[in-house]
Amino acid sequence: MSGAELLLLLVIALLVLGAHRLPEAGRMLGKGLRDFQRALNEARRAVDQDREPTRPSGRPPSPPPSPSPSRRLSD
Repeated sequence: MSGAELLLLLVIALLVLGAHRLPEAGRMLGKGLRDFQRALNEARRAVDQDREPTRPSGRPPSPPPSPSPSRRLSD
């Protein structure tokens, strides 16, 4: 965003909100952005925790059951 665009947005905000309410609107916007960033970071942490492999409990994993040999009965 260029400086001219930012200045235009500030002038429009000043006209719409007025000089007394503009600082309050800025604080509310800043608080909303902080809350959004905090929620985004928490969601990222939750996804990262889900992706971490589980740590072994000290015991080796049990081997899969071996297939039983197929027997053919002949007459």
